[in-house]
Amino acid sequence: MDGSEHDTPPLDLPGGPDGPVIELDKVTKVYRTGSIAVAALRGVSLSIRQGEYVAVIGPSGSGKSTLMHILGCLDTPTSGAYRLAGEHVSDMSEAALAEVRNRRIGFVFQQFNLLASMSAWQNVELPLAYAGLHRAERKERSMDALARVGLAGRVHHRPGELSGGQQQRVAVARALVTEPDLILADEPTGNLDSLSAGDVLSLMDELHEAGRTLVLITHDAGVASASGRVLGIHDGLLTENDDRYHEHVR
Repeated sequence: MDGSEHDTPPLDLPGGPDGPVIELDKVTKVYRTGSIAVAALRGVSLSIRQGEYVAVIGPSGSGKSTLMHILGCLDTPTSGAYRLAGEHVSDMSEAALAEVRNRRIGFVFQQFNLLASMSAWQNVELPLAYAGLHRAERKERSMDALARVGLAGRVHHRPGELSGGQQQRVAVARALVTEPDLILADEPTGNLDSLSAGDVLSLMDELHEAGRTLVLITHDAGVASASGRVLGIHDGLLTENDDRYHEHVR
């Protein structure tokens, strides 16, 4: 596997292990072009407790990308309510949503979205810079986050000097550095070979065991089966997994 052996320390998270981080209530999303309306989400209700590791699996066009955008506060519902860590975010302004994204959500994307000219720790510190923290604190927290994901020996390396799996670990460290309520991973293994993908999924397991709340969006049944709870999405509707669904994805 890429990176060194590591242990993710347990976290002291507020609110207890069963508090809801995500609450969706009859959320819809309708896109309109002239007289044509396309319903991407059709009355989705969902609750995800603190510390859960949930995968959402669906084919192209199922609504999973729209759901990811709603969960990540990158878009707002047409109707319905969304509460993130108890905070109503459905009707927030763009500026307020940007602040929520930086404070409450850590993103991990298929494209690593690392700046090629910056070292690993400088990439990780970016959300803290946006939050206005002093440089000394930003560097200390960035170094700690990279150590958590097994990259203490790679903090000064630029993305081009790291393997794909190591670059994704840097992206995970960047997602962790603000101590967010939610880690939202969109196809995090999509650009990786099987060995590096397994490495990243192992890291996700460690984060889950440490008490993080993770939501993973994927089209890959094998990736989804690594989570503790699997939700199917099709035609804008969620299907809670049952034993038959577990058997299908495993």
